[in-house]
Amino acid sequence: MAQSHARPAQSVDEVVERMRAIGARLDPGDGIACFNRMHLRIAALVERRIAAGEVRDPAFVERLGVLLANQYFDVLDAAEEGREVGDAWQPLVDARDDRRVWPVQFAFAGTNAHLCHDLPLAVVETCIERRTTPDTPPVQEDYVLVGELLVRAEAEERAGFEQRIAGVAAGAAEPLRHLVGAFSTARAREAAWAATLSLWHQRNIRPLFDATLAAVTAGTALAGRMLVTPVPVAAPEPVPGPGPVSVPGSGPVSVPGSGPVSDSAPAPGSGPSGAE
Repeated sequence: MAQSHARPAQSVDEVVERMRAIGARLDPGDGIACFNRMHLRIAALVERRIAAGEVRDPAFVERLGVLLANQYFDVLDAAEEGREVGDAWQPLVDARDDRRVWPVQFAFAGTNAHLCHDLPLAVVETCIERRTTPDTPPVQEDYVLVGELLVRAEAEERAGFEQRIAGVAAGAAEPLRHLVGAFSTARAREAAWAATLSLWHQRNIRPLFDATLAAVTAGTALAGRMLVTPVPVAAPEPVPGPGPVSVPGSGPVSVPGSGPVSDSAPAPGSGPSGAE
């Protein structure tokens, strides 16, 4: 049984360190480990963007990132202690040991739960704490900037997936490609912002807030179940072991076994930008 983190993370630095520790102790093929690798790259890039002064409201972005990460840490602790994790994360937790599911499916299932369910709640909580609103500049602008990092990470996950599946016969690989292609971080980000606005305006009308959140949770869970559906394709290659994350002053942020995330990585559709 994993040790619980009684004290929530307080900074992006601490978030990155905790995710490094998670990656070091989980089996590399664990579904949550697959998501953790992708999310760790994003957290490291957000940390760099804040340090470089590239966000309009660094205090808001850091607090948002910390609140968002703490939701993930709570889910992981609950899963490893046999407690309920909530419907949005349940598909990934249920499938995490299923080796018929490819790493990219796990990564996208975790991103789906984190982005579509957790992020709207984190934005609302951050706005309440900081006495601002989602409509107040530069909240949406910084939200979009962080979302662009997620979109680029998705492009890299897809590039790595295509490298791994290249040796599979086209006919056999097509169902899996279709399943993976059904998820879009860009579309999920837009839906998450719409959910954020709804939850914000309903925050003081509890029945409406709860109803909206229930609908968001149900939709997230449905998409998560789809994303971890085993497809009859040859088992994926073993996932390389975990390693430390390098966050240099410039150049790509890399997580061994998952490829770099570059600040200049192209958006999906403009060519591969790394390996899974």
